[in-house]
Amino acid sequence: MDADIAGIFSLFFDETPISAEQIDTSRGDDDFRATFIIETGSGFKRVLKLADNDFTYPEKIAVWQRTVEEYRKLGYYCPRIFPDRSGGFPFVDFRGHRCAAYAEEFAPYRPVEDRANGDESGVEELYETCRADIWKMTARVAAKYFDYTDHPSAYCLFETFCPSDKMDEVLENALSWKELADALPEEFREQTERIWRLWTENRAALEKVYGRLPTSVFQADLNSSNILLDDEGRFVGVYDFNLCGRDVFLNYLMRENGGAESICSALKTAAEYYRFSDAEKDTALMLFRCLKPLWYTRVWDLKEAGEDREAIRAALDKSERELTADIDFRPYMERE
Repeated sequence: MDADIAGIFSLFFDETPISAEQIDTSRGDDDFRATFIIETGSGFKRVLKLADNDFTYPEKIAVWQRTVEEYRKLGYYCPRIFPDRSGGFPFVDFRGHRCAAYAEEFAPYRPVEDRANGDESGVEELYETCRADIWKMTARVAAKYFDYTDHPSAYCLFETFCPSDKMDEVLENALSWKELADALPEEFREQTERIWRLWTENRAALEKVYGRLPTSVFQADLNSSNILLDDEGRFVGVYDFNLCGRDVFLNYLMRENGGAESICSALKTAAEYYRFSDAEKDTALMLFRCLKPLWYTRVWDLKEAGEDREAIRAALDKSERELTADIDFRPYMERE
């Protein structure tokens, strides 16, 4: 048993740690994250999390803790977050890092990703079986209009998630797309300039009205590694709240769903539990045209096209279709 981990564990619990399994979830030198699954002498498992990055600190962890409890009140399982014995979330020294530390309940459920045993098609199939339950949960959270924090989620638009961010992720991806587009052969210049003009005009118009859209506080990371299922494969809840924060529900929904078809399906489910405002209905298409046409998937399309002119044209046409598509989201946002 690592003495440093045993010492940090003792800040939170009376139990004796017997062994610790480390899971490294770091994202580069400036984002150190480590999770420890700790077996105790009493037979319980505990989770200890350490993070050295600019979005994990005691005030933020307290927001995650509160959000977990709000989801639990709605009947969804989320592992409880525990403070140390003094009631706070301490900073500790660990392997050259100054880390914020917190403890979590060990989840009795497994995520979609684990249940599919690495089979990508199985992951997608399992996720689809609980899609309606996921958006029912999220719509119920949205309907609470939680306002206990000003910290934005990682999906925020027109603001930044953490101090190291220079811009929101949507704009960052759009600028990456433009850099690739500007390097394309001259024959594509007219179309790329048209796409960029349409996108920037739409984004500017959206920014003027975006602040009127309702917000709540969300878990904000509904990927297959965070969706929890019981032994019968039924959806029970979520974990991993380190990207959570205040956000516009419609932004969150569109970011977590791919194309128009899946967005419409999620909207229809959400409308059973959440009443979309007129402002949201008026803004839905504008938001779609901001989020999707120059998203990271479109950046990938251009990168993968290489020098293949047909592939380049197909990628550009796809972006332009999403920018000009006249999709009527309203019917899916109405309660039946």
